[in-house]
Amino acid sequence: MDRRSEVKEGTQGREDPRRALPSVDRLARELRAGTPELPDWCAAEAARGVVAEARRALEVGEPAPEASELLERARSQARALARPRPARVVNATGVVLHTNLGRAVLAPGAARAVAEAAAAYGDLELDLASGRRGDRLAAVDRLLARAAGAEAGMAVNNNAAAVLLVANGFAQGREVVVSRGELVEIGGSFRVPDVMQRAGARLVEVGTTNRTRLADYAAAIGPETGLLLKVHRSNFEQRGFVEDASLEELVALGRERGVTVAEDLGSASLVDLRGHGLPPESWAPGRIASGADVVCFSGDKLVGGPQAGLLLGRAEAIAALRRNPLSRALRLDKLTLAALDWTLRAVLEGRAEREIPVLRQLAEPLDRLEERARALARRLQKAAAVAGGAPVRVDLERGRSPVGGGSLPGFELDTWLVVLRSADGAEAVAARLRHASVPVLSRIRDDRVLLDPRTLLPGDESDLESALAGAGPDDASPRKLG
Repeated sequence: MDRRSEVKEGTQGREDPRRALPSVDRLARELRAGTPELPDWCAAEAARGVVAEARRALEVGEPAPEASELLERARSQARALARPRPARVVNATGVVLHTNLGRAVLAPGAARAVAEAAAAYGDLELDLASGRRGDRLAAVDRLLARAAGAEAGMAVNNNAAAVLLVANGFAQGREVVVSRGELVEIGGSFRVPDVMQRAGARLVEVGTTNRTRLADYAAAIGPETGLLLKVHRSNFEQRGFVEDASLEELVALGRERGVTVAEDLGSASLVDLRGHGLPPESWAPGRIASGADVVCFSGDKLVGGPQAGLLLGRAEAIAALRRNPLSRALRLDKLTLAALDWTLRAVLEGRAEREIPVLRQLAEPLDRLEERARALARRLQKAAAVAGGAPVRVDLERGRSPVGGGSLPGFELDTWLVVLRSADGAEAVAARLRHASVPVLSRIRDDRVLLDPRTLLPGDESDLESALAGAGPDDASPRKLG
């Protein structure tokens, strides 16, 4: 006899305990009366969910919750439903391209461009000169090519789409040759072999996990080979007894054998950041200069723009991808186009390092970070003095910050950290910050909460101070665009 049957038989001759639960309507009315700022639909949905959960618990013999507990559960769920998604948070992790927090923060100018495009009609697919239908991507593709010094450029809705389009465009029904050491998996169980399969291509693995030579690629090329694909190891690195064929070597081999060569960079910048310590492969124009037919990477990583897949390369190769029917399914919407257009113009006009937050954060000098960390520590010491729970000690120390976002594995930036210690433990302090009205995300190491000023945006210090004190603002309203 299962537990549900026991409950049903045990209730014969006496009142079913589920009848003691409030109705959904009654609980929703009580919820709205106590928290009138909640939208009606949130109150109703939360009440429905809480009552259903309580019924399921009773059916398996668990005790009935108190009415006050049901109301508090419903209030918590209703507030979660009422919160916009994605909601604004404070990124104090120091991870500039934090995938869970939306990667690159748009420049205020790019955000304004999005708002303007959303709030009015625009010449998205209209040629104003002739009055006839135009190409929605032509202008931004031209800017992209110019910014990267490439023959041609093209943008789709993300880099996974770009890789799919390249594989389908050059190797549908044919073979794609990839090193075994580059068959990567990125977030969400997204795997290169799976993409090749969905693109209609047959994957040919060459070399070993740690060593793949040019001769391995050469031996794999046959009459069915459509593409040589090099994949950047965006989220891990190999050290020790390793060997790779360079992109330049693959380009020379491809030209000799008449095979298209593409590189999935994953992340790259259109601004040369090598002077700030970033490795050579982070600069997209340098990779394009190697002569690859196509290079692709994300727009919302080191470019500092919106989510997009950026393809650059030879005019003939890019034109072939534009003609592919898949490009229609993968095309950008008007809001992304507006943000990308603004971002590319900032690059071309020399404003990118000043105005694009990602580039400014990556290039911020260590002495400036120390100055900001000391100022933040002073503010947090005052907040800690009025906070509940065990006393919080505030210190400073040097540290390192990963770039994040599946970019530049193993590469970290020097920084200064504000360190919080408490007898309550780091998890408790981090939870207090995370559950504030404007949530604050931090890092934890050795039972210490680490706050990195590198990723704090203007005004975030006030929200962080309020979160530590335990009294945040009434809502997580979006900050005004600068």
